[in-house]
Amino acid sequence: MPGHAVVRIVGVGAAAPGLRLAAADIGAAWNRKGGKGRAALCAPDEDTLTLAWDAGTAAVEAAGADPTAIDGLWWGCGRPPFADGPSHAVLANALGLAHHATGALLSGSPHSGIEALLAAADAVSAGSVRTALVVVSDAIRPGPGTGYEQRAGAGAAALVLGLEGGTATLGVRATRSRPLLDRYRGDGETDTRDLYDGRLFREEIFVPIVGEVAAALAPLAPSVWSLPDPDGRLGAVIAKQVGAPLVASTATYAEVGDSGSAAALLGIVGALDAAGVAAAVAYGGGRATGIIINVEAPVAGAARVAAMITDGTPASYTRALRNRGQLVAGGETIPMGVPPESALFARGAEEMLQLLGARCVDCGTINTPPSLHPHCTACGGPKLEAVHLARTGTVHTYVVNYTMPAPFEAPLPIAVIDLDDGARIMLQVDDDGTDLAIGRRVRLVLRRYAYERGVPVYGFKAKPLQEA
Repeated sequence: MPGHAVVRIVGVGAAAPGLRLAAADIGAAWNRKGGKGRAALCAPDEDTLTLAWDAGTAAVEAAGADPTAIDGLWWGCGRPPFADGPSHAVLANALGLAHHATGALLSGSPHSGIEALLAAADAVSAGSVRTALVVVSDAIRPGPGTGYEQRAGAGAAALVLGLEGGTATLGVRATRSRPLLDRYRGDGETDTRDLYDGRLFREEIFVPIVGEVAAALAPLAPSVWSLPDPDGRLGAVIAKQVGAPLVASTATYAEVGDSGSAAALLGIVGALDAAGVAAAVAYGGGRATGIIINVEAPVAGAARVAAMITDGTPASYTRALRNRGQLVAGGETIPMGVPPESALFARGAEEMLQLLGARCVDCGTINTPPSLHPHCTACGGPKLEAVHLARTGTVHTYVVNYTMPAPFEAPLPIAVIDLDDGARIMLQVDDDGTDLAIGRRVRLVLRRYAYERGVPVYGFKAKPLQEA
C-alpha cells in the first residue's frame, strides 16, 4: 500500500486442545463410513479463550517481547466465550497486556481470523500502534450426526507484528465476497448447521469465490499455501486450480480438523520456518481473503508449531458429546458460593488472571493470594507490593480427588507448588494425576475453572512438564 510502512512478523505461536476425536469413531457412532483424520476436541477446562492464551503466550515468548509493551490485541474468534461481555478484556489481562492497550474482537464468521490480522496490520502500518498481537482461535460445535461433525475441530494461532525486527513481511492481499448462505448458526443456537446442498456449496459458492482469491495470489509464485478445506476435498480442488506446489494446511487439517476462524493462519504459521513466499487464504460467511507473506529467514517460533498442535490424547465419541455440552449428566450441580459478577470477583479479577502476588518490602516474602493477606504472613509487615508470580515451579505435595460433585470431573488433582520465585501457591492440576509426583516440574497455564451461572470463570492450573 503506497504511503504505508511495511509490517513485519516478529514471532508466531500456535495451540490445540488436548484431546483428539477420530473421524472413524464418529462415523461408527452413526453407522456410516468414518472418513480419515481426526479433529481436536476441547477438554472441559479448555475453550476459545484458553486456546487463544496458549497461542498468544507462545508468540510473545518467541518474539522476545514484553507483554506490557504490546500496544494492542486483535482477536479473531467465531465463538468468543462471553456472548455479551469482557472477552477481549479478559484475554488481554491474562496475557499481561497494559490497561491502555487497544485492539478489537472480531467475530461473526470463520472469516474473522483473517480480518483480525488485516486490521492489526493496518494499525501498525498507519502508526496507530507500534507492536500488535494478533490471536485467532475457534472451537466449533457441530450438530451431532451432521456430515461436518467429522471435520469440525479447534485450534489457535498468534502473530506478533511490528515495524522493526522479524524475518517476514506481510504483502499483497486479495478479497472477494458474495452474499450467499452456507453453514451458519441461528440466533440462540450453539451448534453449527450442516450444508443444505453439498454440490451447490461446491460449485456455486466455495470454488468460485476461493478460486478467484487464490488465482489473484498465484502470479506471485508462493512456494507454500494454506487453503480452506472444510470437507477434506475442496482444498485439493483449489490447489490443483492454482498449481500449488505445497499445501501446508493439509497436515494441520488432518491433525486438528477445521478450526474455523483459526484455520488459515494455523495452517501457515508452521511453514514460516523457511525462506520463501507463503500464501494463506481464509473463507467464511460469504467472504474469502488471501494474503502473501514474504519470508526472508525462519520466523521465531515457527519451528515449534508442529509440536504445539500434535500432542493430543484420543477421546471417545461419548466424551466428545459430554465436553461439548450435547450430552448432559443428570442430577444437581454444586454452584459456587460466590457469583462471578460479585464484588469479590471484581476485586480479585486481576490477581487471578495476571497471577499476582504481594511481596513484602521488609523481608521479601511473596504472599498469595494478595487479596487475602493485607499483612506479610512471615513478618507481619504492612508494606506489600504487587508482583507477577513465576510461571514455573516444583510440586511440593499433592492430592488426587476421585469423587467430585458435578460439574467437576474426577479425578481432580490439587497441588501445592513451590514457584521458582520463592512463592508457594495451591492450584488445580491440568492432568488426571497419573504424571504427578513430588518434585515434578510444572508450568502454570490459563484454563477455565467452571461455567457458573452462564459465565465462564478462568484461573491458572499447574501443567506437568515433559520429563527430560
